[in-house]
Amino acid sequence: MNFQHNIFEKYDVQIPRYTSYPTVPHWKNNPNTKEWITHLNNSFSTYPDWSMYLHIPFCETLCTFCGCTNIITKNHGKEFAYIDLLINELDMYLEKIPNMALSNLTHIHLGGGSPTFLSPENTRNLLDKLTKKIKINFNNFKGSVEVDPRRCKTEHLEVYSSFGFNRLSLGVQDFSPLVQKIINRHQTYKQTEKVFNTGRNLGFSSINLDLIYGLPLQTIESMTDTITKTLILNPERIALYSYAKVPWIKPQQKLFSDADLPQGIEKSKLYDVARNLLMKAGYKDIGMDHFALPSDELAIAQKNNSLFRNFMGYVESKSSILLGLGMSSISDCGNAFHQNHKTLQTYTDSVSQNQIPTLKGHILSRDDLAHREKIIKLITQFEIMLDSGAEVEDAKDYLKDMISDGLVLISNQKLEVTNEGRPFLRNVCSLFDYYYRNTKGTTNLYSKSI
Repeated sequence: MNFQHNIFEKYDVQIPRYTSYPTVPHWKNNPNTKEWITHLNNSFSTYPDWSMYLHIPFCETLCTFCGCTNIITKNHGKEFAYIDLLINELDMYLEKIPNMALSNLTHIHLGGGSPTFLSPENTRNLLDKLTKKIKINFNNFKGSVEVDPRRCKTEHLEVYSSFGFNRLSLGVQDFSPLVQKIINRHQTYKQTEKVFNTGRNLGFSSINLDLIYGLPLQTIESMTDTITKTLILNPERIALYSYAKVPWIKPQQKLFSDADLPQGIEKSKLYDVARNLLMKAGYKDIGMDHFALPSDELAIAQKNNSLFRNFMGYVESKSSILLGLGMSSISDCGNAFHQNHKTLQTYTDSVSQNQIPTLKGHILSRDDLAHREKIIKLITQFEIMLDSGAEVEDAKDYLKDMISDGLVLISNQKLEVTNEGRPFLRNVCSLFDYYYRNTKGTTNLYSKSI
């Protein structure tokens, strides 16, 4: 696929990433803690399985491109108190939701920040305490963790492996020393290769590499080199993210200027080169930002129409309950969202006072649920059957430019995203996002789509 510059520029607009619907800027029907627990209790009474997300916010150094919620510190003494907070938060939920201890935990994902900020000993301590309090069916268990190859020790991976974890996600972004210097992330290929091979030898069956295009000082040559080195490792999955420029949220992104950033046709060529190399190597385009080998469970799930997307990204099947623990973590129980306090002090104060650390959330309306289902179907299957009449006409009008540009097809009631249109999937999904459509043109809410 080769982008036409005018097409790329036309649709590279600020638009949601759709890890949820409604998206966080449009959460309005905030549940208080009591309402959230009621919704969560109802879900645990209905669904036998659930997933857990643990947010470890700490990083030793600041990557200047980063948009994550993190705390920069070299003080590893903070680990001990934070682990206690996570366990105390879990205990509060177990006390308030009787069916939680009886339901099967099928997936744990540790993200950050950097989970490998924790020492191997404290990692074992955390997982040991967690797994003793909940029910896990290890015949159907998936454990995944984001690791920083600069800080990850063999002992870290040995601990995760001993608790049944089988998936790794390695933060890379770019292998170019020049790019790494300007984004303050110095990481050699050898460091990444060592952690990758150690994970493989320990039996991790699915390994992902995170890459970013659109970073400062990237060139066609550096992107080609990064993808080539990635393909030598042959990971099962690759996340190829567009650099999310949000300096109004993350001031450190102001440390480099627009002149440093590839934009317009330069940025489109970076994506074009990367995507073509991945597809030529046999990777399947899973959807927004993600590629997987045909043998990987994500690609198989997409083929079987069981693929789902939540706050953790793409998963192989629908998770009706995702409980997030830790500072800023987001939870989803199907018809309600909940986010924890986003600063360590407010999170600590709440949990220390035996209170669920509620910052905000959203109770989904009937319309929210219907639109969410359609967005997820588009994200995972690239096509959807429209309701008759008004919805078909609305789609033809709203997406008329994308139809004209060959990115979308509408035949009778079927809407299909073409192969050329897949990089613009977020734009197509906005058809069903009436919050976005009502505020379209508002700046500084989202990163750009491509």
